[in-house]
Amino acid sequence: MGRVPRIEFEGAVYHVMCRGNRGEPIFLDEYDYETFLNTLAEACDRTGWRIHAFVLMGNHYHLLLETPRANLVNGMRWLQGTYTKRYNIRHKLFGHLFQGRYKALVVDPSGDYFSTLSNYIHLNPARAKYFDLKRDGLEKYQWSSYLLYLHPAKRPNWLFVKRTLGNLALSDTPEGRNTYQKIMRKRVLEIAYSENPTEADKQWSNIRKGWCVGGDEFRSQMVIALDNVMKEKRRDSFTGEEIKKHDALEAQRLLNRGLLKLGLSNTDLSKLRKNDSRKKIIAWLVRKNSSVKNEWIAKALQMGCVSNMSQFVREVEEAKSGELFELQKTLK
Repeated sequence: MGRVPRIEFEGAVYHVMCRGNRGEPIFLDEYDYETFLNTLAEACDRTGWRIHAFVLMGNHYHLLLETPRANLVNGMRWLQGTYTKRYNIRHKLFGHLFQGRYKALVVDPSGDYFSTLSNYIHLNPARAKYFDLKRDGLEKYQWSSYLLYLHPAKRPNWLFVKRTLGNLALSDTPEGRNTYQKIMRKRVLEIAYSENPTEADKQWSNIRKGWCVGGDEFRSQMVIALDNVMKEKRRDSFTGEEIKKHDALEAQRLLNRGLLKLGLSNTDLSKLRKNDSRKKIIAWLVRKNSSVKNEWIAKALQMGCVSNMSQFVREVEEAKSGELFELQKTLK
């Protein structure tokens, strides 16, 4: 049976999961966990993604991910590809890190599906017995969004909790977070005292398989959407060349926006130095918010050697004052 094509649309929500190649670890130490979260943060900056829950589990991860723009495929390609490169460089390895294709179940944002999936993701360490379930709570496991739900001051700007809490009729207040903690503690104890863990785990089966999680009306809508995707696929809309064209169009839009904000035109680019600060700031804008390669950016901005591109972008990222810092404000 062929793979089910990805359904992408603005505002889509997905349960994304992927395992290590041959079930092997994708995180060997704390640095790897932190690197993945930093890479995820970069992916969210580039794509506008909103993460509603996550857990990193040694040899796999889960994300409850919302795409305000229809860009799951491009974003996931960048996320997994970039983390793989960083992991392989650090551990002096090469080749695939992840096992085949990541799974992405499209999720009905209505009903109780949101909180059900968030609970499933947060409870992964409990089901894996990563701590003493009868004595400790999920607070014992640091590599999930659960602790960040309880401590808002530590949350990154790409993690959104109100939708999950609201689905449980809770607010993001001390009282609401305390109630959420009690609910999750109760769920951990249910797992701990279950006489038949296999039977208890069956409640999660629908959110580990298939391609869609939701009510009948939502599933019917997704079947129609899937049929449309299949028709588009037959017209070769999913070829690598078409994806590249889409990426380039988005990058060009960002480049044009940068030029407009800085009062420049395309003809001005040839008159500016290759390392002009205005070129650097536009390169940073395109690199941060699109999936095109450095070669595309260097050519479009007439910046010369591609090998300098990462350094230029890093200069912008690290600028705390001066011309590059001020130019960043102009583009915001």
